[in-house]
Amino acid sequence: MSPWFEEEEFWANFAPLMFDGKRWDEVPAIINGLKARLEETGGPRIEPGLRVYDSCCGPGRHALELARFGCRVTGVDITRAYLEAAKESAADDDLKIEFVQADVRDFERPGAFDLALNLFTSFGYFDTKAEDLAFLSRVRESLRSGGYFVIDVLGKECAVRDFLKSEWFEREGRLACSEYAIEGAWEYLVNRWIVVAEGRSFERRWRQRLYSAVELGDALRSVGFDGPIRFFGNMDGIPYDHEAWSLVVVASRR
Repeated sequence: MSPWFEEEEFWANFAPLMFDGKRWDEVPAIINGLKARLEETGGPRIEPGLRVYDSCCGPGRHALELARFGCRVTGVDITRAYLEAAKESAADDDLKIEFVQADVRDFERPGAFDLALNLFTSFGYFDTKAEDLAFLSRVRESLRSGGYFVIDVLGKECAVRDFLKSEWFEREGRLACSEYAIEGAWEYLVNRWIVVAEGRSFERRWRQRLYSAVELGDALRSVGFDGPIRFFGNMDGIPYDHEAWSLVVVASRR
């Protein structure tokens, strides 16, 4: 049986919940925050010619915005429908972006990029920690010497603090219920989503491996990110402390 993230049906049914208008509207602020965090940590400038690898790019929210700054963006995702939508958006805005359908566990272009991104909690869903490390290692190999990697995930500390067993919400004309459980010693957050739309219901369950800031930093160092590693509580740069919204890590390789 294929992993859930390889199922086109899942993304078709749940995309309206994850990529509604609000998610698109927040992109400029996210990229502005990214620019500030890179400047703060000595990273590359978001400017024309910057070579960017947007891993798990989805429908291209961040790739499109970066291309508007003149960056040379390569967006990689496994979901064909999302990539087709991203290509259409790029064509509509006359933006030149390379979109590649590939599994990020396999994608690698040695030394090809100045900056790599993994945003919107797109990490921790593989079956094994070894697969997580394989992905991080390929990102590292795809960066030039002195390249930077920015990853944005749900930190384990935030998951513990904000844990809810379930919640109902309505978005884009769909009624949804999300249920959560913990597996192991806070190793996994188990998600179960039920969506009702047009008289039909869709359900999916998956696990996300949780990383604390220390654990994710150790994972990055173990695959060769040997430059400074900085932690933030969101893309606006608040500290990663008891008031953090998410875990944003800026890592580099020498």
